[in-house]
Amino acid sequence: MIKKKKEKKLFSDDSWMYTLLLSTLLILGESLKTYTFTIKGVELTYTVFIIPILFLITNYITKKYSFERSVSAICLSTVALVLFTYGINYSLSRQVSFLQIGAETCAYLVSQMVNLYIYIFLLNNTKSPIFLVILNYIFSLIVFYMFYTIINLSIVVTDTYWTGYFITLVMQIIECLVIAFIDNKIKRGIEK
Repeated sequence: MIKKKKEKKLFSDDSWMYTLLLSTLLILGESLKTYTFTIKGVELTYTVFIIPILFLITNYITKKYSFERSVSAICLSTVALVLFTYGINYSLSRQVSFLQIGAETCAYLVSQMVNLYIYIFLLNNTKSPIFLVILNYIFSLIVFYMFYTIINLSIVVTDTYWTGYFITLVMQIIECLVIAFIDNKIKRGIEK
């Protein structure tokens, strides 16, 4: 009787590190919400630099591991964000704004899922031309701000809202150009 040797795994599943990175950056984005800078009289938060990176990490997980890992990373990072927000507000004795947390969570989840579905379509049905990847990032950002605005309708009445909206999008489009080139360099699947 011959005993079969157990095959060693050639690689370890380290997608949990990227899930942790995604959660950490999402919490960093939440923390940076209160810090602003001014461009043309419009106050913008430093979070505008974090949001496109969240899409890159999710797409990296999709490309390297799988669609399912990306969905679980999005869900876990959302739970981490909600727990962090409630924990910080409770520890600082602040009131929790359910509308604010709901707007951020909904915008994040919907935009990430839109990004993910378009990205997986591009991976499976095209050669993922960089132009389409850039458009996917930009569209995902627009979806993020659209959902955030719809749920938080009170912020539309400010006179600088649309100026800030377009300045934010232009800054993030420039960031998306760089991110799309990084994304283009990532090889699909785990190297063995």
